[in-house]
Amino acid sequence: MTVGVLLAGFALNGCVAAVVGGAGAGGYYAGKDARSADRIASDAAITADVKARLIGDPGIRAFVINVDTYNGEVTLKGDVKTGAQRATAEKLARKVNSVKSVRNQLAVKG
Repeated sequence: MTVGVLLAGFALNGCVAAVVGGAGAGGYYAGKDARSADRIASDAAITADVKARLIGDPGIRAFVINVDTYNGEVTLKGDVKTGAQRATAEKLARKVNSVKSVRNQLAVKG
């Protein structure tokens, strides 16, 4: 029983980076970031919400758009086919609670 609990603890320990910011997708580690753990978690939740909204829009190719959040400021990067898609992505990001601002760095490449 104790070994199982220890193994579960070690397994979950590796998930912290993914939950806290998606380390593979430009996330942040609590030990290497000036933000509090609560702020990092809030930023991760904002990023997840923005991505979910982008994925839910059939006119947006969400998987080619990078979403990063730092202190409530969302940055969108990637390529879209039209100016309308660029505007829609920004509009969707701005609708998420706790978003302070959106930096739209999406490039239109039709």
